[in-house]
Amino acid sequence: MNQLIAVIGGDARYLELIRQLKNLSNTTIILVGFDKLEQGFTELNQVDLEELDQSKLDVIILPITGTDMDGNIETVFSDKMANLNKEWFKKLKKSAMIFTGITNDYLSSAASEAGTRLISLLDRDDVAIYNSIPTAEGTIMMAFEQTDHTIHSSQVIVTGFGRVGNTVANKFSALGANVSVCARSIRDLARITEMGLHAIPLEKLSEYTYNCDVLINTIPAPIITKEAIQNLPTNGIIIDLASKPGGTDFAYAKKRGIKAILARSLPGIVAPRTAGKILADVITQILEEKRESS
Repeated sequence: MNQLIAVIGGDARYLELIRQLKNLSNTTIILVGFDKLEQGFTELNQVDLEELDQSKLDVIILPITGTDMDGNIETVFSDKMANLNKEWFKKLKKSAMIFTGITNDYLSSAASEAGTRLISLLDRDDVAIYNSIPTAEGTIMMAFEQTDHTIHSSQVIVTGFGRVGNTVANKFSALGANVSVCARSIRDLARITEMGLHAIPLEKLSEYTYNCDVLINTIPAPIITKEAIQNLPTNGIIIDLASKPGGTDFAYAKKRGIKAILARSLPGIVAPRTAGKILADVITQILEEKRESS
């Protein structure tokens, strides 16, 4: 049975995602929001949103950013606005699957009211762990660009020991940095020590920033506070990897003359092809699981 997939909007990651999905058997792909690209480039049917019959769709792939609170879609490869109101969702088949990177109250409620399944890819452990690799490499690249010394022997503090923090700490340590990791749980602190890294209880962060060259935050909460920043050397930098608005007091960092960077969506910036393949692999796996169970 042929499967109809609509890719609505997306950034550079989606070019590789589309290329990978084209290899699926018994699948037809329709693109919306890619009219800046030559049709010969994608070799796929490109339509405007108004031309799309959503009642026939089996799979809808939204941008990593999903929609805003009004249902607007980010279309990097188009100047045309795309809006998905709740009535649009209600015309979908109940069996349709909606993929997004992140969701919000509007998108979650629109899918729920339509009775369709919404999958937030960036909330999945597999996607987050795979994405942590280009995120770590992008962070290393930024550290090279923003400092005047080598990573080797530099003092690096990573706040958070989740899926991203773990990989970032590992990669910097592999380059010879002296890495400390801040975490809250006793279990994480024990694991950090076992890995040969310096473990710092999160509440004591400000006591250890006085000789920090690179402070990397992965926690989406106000962690890099005035107390932590005021002890940083003036040549230290902060790279905040947490989702917007980050976990850093950027206003105080600026006041102190500390360079603080909110570095979001690094996989899509530094390695869009890899990031697109990660998304395609996970989506393909989910679709195959659905086929096998039906």
